Amino acid sequence: MAAVLESLAVPRSSAVPFATLTPVSTSSAASFSGARKSVKLPEAKGLKIPSRASSRNFRSVSTSRIAPRAGRIVCESPETAVEVSSVTEAAWQSLVLESDTPALVEFWAPWCGPCRMIHPIIDELAKQYTGKLKCFKVNTDESPSIASRYGIRSIPTVIIFKNGEKKEAVIGAVPKSTLTTSIEKFL
Repeated sequence: MAAVLESLAVPRSSAVPFATLTPVSTSSAASFSGARKSVKLPEAKGLKIPSRASSRNFRSVSTSRIAPRAGRIVCESPETAVEVSSVTEAAWQSLVLESDTPALVEFWAPWCGPCRMIHPIIDELAKQYTGKLKCFKVNTDESPSIASRYGIRSIPTVIIFKNGEKKEAVIGAVPKSTLTTSIEKFL
């Protein structure tokens, strides 16, 4: 059990002078002798395939595209590929009003409980309509001028814009089917 839970043992500074502290190396879990040993764990950032394993196990992958010293990221989860961007007053005109595709804008605030309920639905719609619809969110606390321009008095409010014009507004935390019906009218 102790071999599985290896950790770095640091003596009290009053018991051992700092100059005498040195890193402890590990050999194997089987040679556990009662003393604690340090282990440096590898850092992982995404799905990686080591360069040797990728050229050996995946014959269709060209080895010229593989970095010789390190692994490479081979895929990205579709759930992380689409993100609903926040819009401020500075980017409102270019992102929403001048958009070449219809734009769905969610007006929300961080303190709003129903807004937190509808966030996952908006994220799903952004993934579902990738390329057909652009999805954005406006924090009404940070951009009150946009909210007042469109008469937002309750949040969450979802507005669909097409060709720079407000086409439809849906107020409140509604089911995905209600938003899908509204979106389909303007695609």
